[in-house]
Amino acid sequence: MHHMRRQAIALTVSAALLGADWAHAVEVVGQAALIRTSVTGNGQEMVVRDPVHRDERIRTSRSGLGQFVFRDGTKLAVGWGSSVVIDKFVYDGSNSLKKLTLNAAKGTFRWVSGSSKSTAYEIVTPAGTIGVRGTVFDFYVASDGTTAMVLLNGAASFCSRGDCRQLTRRCDSLVATRSGGISSPRRVNRTTLRQLGNARALPFLTGDQKLTGGMQTGACRLEAALQPKDDRKPPRVREPAPAPPPPPRKRVERPSWDRPDKETTSRDKPDFDRPGRSKPDRDKVSWDRPDRERPQRDVSDRDQPGRTKPDRDRPDRDRSDREQPQRDVSDRDQPDRSRPDRDRPDRDRPDREPTPRDRPDFD
Repeated sequence: MHHMRRQAIALTVSAALLGADWAHAVEVVGQAALIRTSVTGNGQEMVVRDPVHRDERIRTSRSGLGQFVFRDGTKLAVGWGSSVVIDKFVYDGSNSLKKLTLNAAKGTFRWVSGSSKSTAYEIVTPAGTIGVRGTVFDFYVASDGTTAMVLLNGAASFCSRGDCRQLTRRCDSLVATRSGGISSPRRVNRTTLRQLGNARALPFLTGDQKLTGGMQTGACRLEAALQPKDDRKPPRVREPAPAPPPPPRKRVERPSWDRPDKETTSRDKPDFDRPGRSKPDRDKVSWDRPDRERPQRDVSDRDQPGRTKPDRDRPDRDRSDREQPQRDVSDRDQPDRSRPDRDRPDRDRPDREPTPRDRPDFD
């Protein structure tokens, strides 16, 4: 009896322990937000809103795509031909995580950090470990373990065998090998894809796979760089701005006499344009008007026939009624003038005796 009681107690304890382990094993850490083509969780096909559990392995087909949201808001996109395991998940109950570790075996991924501290996140790859610092980035794991990483926002680090590289600029990338080699950060381009040996390594940047739900971001112009030159759209030529319309012409009001739709009036049409117009004498000058006596000032005396010019119009020398002054008639113009001796030089004057100075020296 005692032996049977001991076995019952042992079975009860074992069942309790197994229940606790099972409850821990099926802990829900997030759910599926988008499923395209074929995505499996622990070998079973997944659909939208299916829960994601701790230690669950998620796989996608060659054309599959899955987007997952964790309990703290962290987002993970799993591209085609990928495999990842939710390795560690510790939730503290206050919408944040104490620890979230992903083990990426192969494939292409996009990570968007949630509300937890950056130290709570860790992504393990065959070539090294990615340190998250409030970040958005893409990473790719090849079948031989070579890992590439492209920063899209924030900052991140990649460490392998004690050697670390920091990514701080948008579109910076690095490539790490399983042997521990890490390239220097540089902008992602076609050379990065050639180094990986797979043109489909970064489908979210090249546009081969489209994301939704706030996970899409700039493609770092990698899509245009991969497009063949013949297929690229020609550069858009900016059309010149249209010329401004001409200003409206001012409407000029035509006079009524020039408008056929309006009867002309006497005031609109000048008198000189009226047929049969008799011009009044008021338009003629006074001296040309027969109805008006021409004043003396209008008709000059010199225009009168039979005019006798008064002597006032003649110069003084031609007037017989006025004595000619002495200054008007010069003495030299008188025919009987006797020139006084004062006009003759001393040597020619008979009433004066010549002096020695009047005679030249030779006399």
